Amino acid sequence: MADDNKLVAEPRTSFGKGAARKIRAAGKIPAVIYGHGTDPQHVTLPGHEVGLILRKANQVLDLDISGTSQLALVKDVQKDPVRQIIEHLDLIVVRKGEKVTIDVPVHVEGEAVAGSTAALDANTISLEAEATSIPERIVVDIEGLEAGSQILAKDLKLPAGTSLISDPETLVINVTAETEQDLGETESAESGAAEGAATGEGAEGSAGAGAEAPTEAAE
Repeated sequence: MADDNKLVAEPRTSFGKGAARKIRAAGKIPAVIYGHGTDPQHVTLPGHEVGLILRKANQVLDLDISGTSQLALVKDVQKDPVRQIIEHLDLIVVRKGEKVTIDVPVHVEGEAVAGSTAALDANTISLEAEATSIPERIVVDIEGLEAGSQILAKDLKLPAGTSLISDPETLVINVTAETEQDLGETESAESGAAEGAATGEGAEGSAGAGAEAPTEAAE
């Protein structure tokens, strides 16, 4: 957990949409902290600092609440669907040494061999990790993998202190051979040939009709 995650949380006693709007108008974010059998705590957090922290997933905040330190894992982030402004946070109380279950993003590095395509089938993997040592991401190296190769959840190299919660047989990476795309050239060529043949037949018919015309005129 980074030192940048230390924030001062102001207790709040006003609730409702109107109160929340005033809080956001002041550049702050309303939040609620719950868990470990404690009563929910309603607080206000500094908006700019929180926005910077939440650029990464699964952040644990070190909150100073009226002089008392409290660790809290960001569980849910509610945003305005249009402006994407953070409107509210749900935080879960955690303690040092405690393990939590989180979904960690999968990051792919390297390239499969030429003529093949690597597809990321699982964007995140569920892990159990210490609350204060949650990995930012799981790195998967696909350098040189050939078509037919697969990487399952059980094949991932997990950071020390973490354990896999997802199904071990979950497909993470699937490498397949690239397929040639039919751009319609063959079909167009065949269609053109057919049209040409039809045109040729029509021309012969026209020529025949033209040849008979003088004979009829002579008669």
